[in-house]
Amino acid sequence: MQVLDSSAFIHEYHTTDDIASIPMVREELEGEASYRYDADEGSGMHVHIPAAGTVEKIQRAARETGDSDTLSETDVRLLAAAFELDATLVTDDYAMQNVADHVDVAVKIIAREGISEKREWTFQCQGCGREFEENRDRCPICGTELARKNPA
Repeated sequence: MQVLDSSAFIHEYHTTDDIASIPMVREELEGEASYRYDADEGSGMHVHIPAAGTVEKIQRAARETGDSDTLSETDVRLLAAAFELDATLVTDDYAMQNVADHVDVAVKIIAREGISEKREWTFQCQGCGREFEENRDRCPICGTELARKNPA
């Protein structure tokens, strides 16, 4: 089974595998892409709503990888659906790929190259320059906002 992100409908992705998605993806689509979602749903696409516990697991994983501020609620729920269905996630989103790798969800890329390495982001204070492994709203030392920093 494959769980389809918005990009699958936008790029007219086709597969012979069983497919699934979530209602929030339909809300993101416009024009022909929304018609493709509707057509796939009418043709038997499984529309899945992941359990709250699985959504929390994905949110926790996203915090661990440093991708939580980058992922939308739709992204989190798509990852949760793919996790629950033991399915391959079809997406071009790099942050989703990173979290999927962290929770052992297979990913299929459509239009871009996939991620080449898994990253554990760090966060740096824009004021005093201190680095932290976890994201916070503000630096506990000087109170300035933190920015995600490439760990490489």
